[in-house]
Amino acid sequence: MLKKFLAEFIGTFLLVFLCCGAASYTAGYQGYLGTVGIALIFGLVLTGLCYTIGHVSGSHVNPAVSIAMWVAGRLSTLEFFVYICAQFLGGIVAGFGLYVLSRTFSSDRLSLFVANGYNLTGLGVNGYGSASSFLEISALGAACIEVILTFFFVWVVLTVSAKQEYQAVSGIVIGAALTAVHLFGIPFTGTSVNPARSFGPALAVYVCKGDATALSQSVVFILAPLVGGLLAAFVYALFLKSGDDAAAEAVGEADDAVDNAEAAAGAEPETAGTAAQEIKAASEGGAGAQKAQEVSAEEEDTKDGDAEESIEIQETGSDN
Repeated sequence: MLKKFLAEFIGTFLLVFLCCGAASYTAGYQGYLGTVGIALIFGLVLTGLCYTIGHVSGSHVNPAVSIAMWVAGRLSTLEFFVYICAQFLGGIVAGFGLYVLSRTFSSDRLSLFVANGYNLTGLGVNGYGSASSFLEISALGAACIEVILTFFFVWVVLTVSAKQEYQAVSGIVIGAALTAVHLFGIPFTGTSVNPARSFGPALAVYVCKGDATALSQSVVFILAPLVGGLLAAFVYALFLKSGDDAAAEAVGEADDAVDNAEAAAGAEPETAGTAAQEIKAASEGGAGAQKAQEVSAEEEDTKDGDAEESIEIQETGSDN
C-alpha cells in the first residue's frame, strides 16, 4: 500500500508541476506554447507516467479516475482513500513548488511580461467568469464542460485499462485522450478534469499571493470532475453488462446447437436400427414368399403325379 501511495503522490506531483508549470511559465494558452503545446504537455506527461508507475498503482494521478475505479469495483475502499490523499497531497506540494520556483525569476522580466498582459506566475489555475481570460464562461457552463470532458476521459481510461490486449498501447491512448480534452477545454476553463490538479495550485495562489479567486472557484473544478467520473463508471458498467448479456446469449445458442447435434447423433443409431429391421423383415418376407411358391409347385407336381397314376391304373384295368 505504501508503494501505491508513493506512486500516486509522485505521479500527481509531476503531472501538476510539469504541466501547470508549462502553462504558467509560458504565459498560458496565448503564450509561447499556446493551446496545442499545453495540451500536448499534459498528454505526454501522463503517457510517461502510465509506463513508469502504471504497474504499481495504475497511474490514476486523478481523483476522478480513482472514484470511477472504486465504483467499478476495481479499487478497494481503503485503496480509494489512500489514492485520494496521495493525489491531493501531490497536487498541493506541486502548487507550492511552482510558486517557490517562480520566485527565482527575474523581477524585471516578470514586470515586462505583466506590462504586455502576460502573467507568468498564475501557476496554471483553472477559472470561469472573469478568471476565464478567453471566453469568460459562466459557472454553470464551466461545470457542464468539466463533467463532459471528464466523462469522456475517464471512460477511455476504464475501457482501455480493462482489456488485456490493449495493455501495450493503453498509456498512449490515455495520453491522447487527455490531450484531446485539453485541446477543447483550455479556452473555456483551462481544463481541469482533475480535482487534485485544480486544488493544489489554487491553494498555493491563495496562501502565497493572497488571491482567493481560484480557491473559491475550485469547488466547481473538484465536484464537476468527480461527477463526470461517476457517470463514466455507470456507463462503463452498462456497456459491460450488455457485453456480458450478449456473451451469455452466444453461449446459450452454442449450447443449444450442441444439444441438437447430440440429439441428432443419438437418433441416427435408432434410425439405422429401424432401417435394418425393415430390410430384415423384407428379406424374410421375400424368403417366405419364395418358399411358399416352392411348396405350391411341389403340391402341383404331386397332384399331377397322382393324376398320371390314376390314368395308368384305369388303362390297366380296361386291358384286363
